[in-house]
Amino acid sequence: MGLVNEILKMKRENKALILAHNYQLPEIQDIADYVGDSLELSIKAMEHDADKIIFCGVDFMAEQASVLAMNKVVLHPEPEAKCPMASMITPEDVRKFRSNYPRAPVVIYVNSPAVVKAEADYIVTSASALKLVSQIDSDTILFGPDRNLADYLSKTTGKTVIPVPPNSYCPVHEAIKANNIIDAKTRDREAKVLVHPECIREVRDLADFIGSTSQMIKYVRETNYKSYIIATEIGILHRMRKENPDKKLIPANPEAVCINMKKIDLNKLYRSLKEGKYVVEVPDKIRRRVLRVLENSFEIIGVEIPWRKK
Repeated sequence: MGLVNEILKMKRENKALILAHNYQLPEIQDIADYVGDSLELSIKAMEHDADKIIFCGVDFMAEQASVLAMNKVVLHPEPEAKCPMASMITPEDVRKFRSNYPRAPVVIYVNSPAVVKAEADYIVTSASALKLVSQIDSDTILFGPDRNLADYLSKTTGKTVIPVPPNSYCPVHEAIKANNIIDAKTRDREAKVLVHPECIREVRDLADFIGSTSQMIKYVRETNYKSYIIATEIGILHRMRKENPDKKLIPANPEAVCINMKKIDLNKLYRSLKEGKYVVEVPDKIRRRVLRVLENSFEIIGVEIPWRKK
């Protein structure tokens, strides 16, 4: 408890806010002020009156917080905590596909670098993607990164959703296979199957519910089934079990671990607070462009733009 108490003390002294993604280590989730998905946490960073934001997640998440919390210092405790999928797309990829499909709107997943988001017409999360793509007045959409989410959107909306680039994916979600679900259902036939849309189609086809991490958490909280099979990164189970102690929560694949999400521990969080490491900054030109794209995205799905709130 000594290290935890030191972190809490420094947090107060620095007027800092600790944010943790749903996939973080349990001890990081427990010490955080807020736990959630990437955009949800970035909005918390913007709205809170803290001077410093300590973002415990992968690189693009801290970058997104920096875009929104523009007058605050955003720290990322481990710069080597990088998202493999986010590194699979570049601005050049977007420009190339846009030139090949000049009439197709470009929808970029929040799991991408700011320089890529700046090339987009719209930005989505896994929670908002289906609604936004459904409402765009175009039968052909360029979507990236993540071929599996693109496939889900195409299958669900009936539109042609072209993945940019074609082979981008989340290694953790692709490691969850249909046999994992079938085996888990064999052991617990009554369990409801919750699947993240970054999973492959064969896994999604076995789902009772498909949704983002925040949507999965809400589903478990608001339904009354006895057991659930969770097809996403296993870090989410910590929060789910804390919130639902009487429900049985089963990982679809216990080895579905994002090693990058687990790179931030209490020692690195302590060092980040003590030494002010590592500052995340986004060039103003990129930041302003990303904010405009986010505004367009919020407007099309009818969500109040957080930074315009009175």
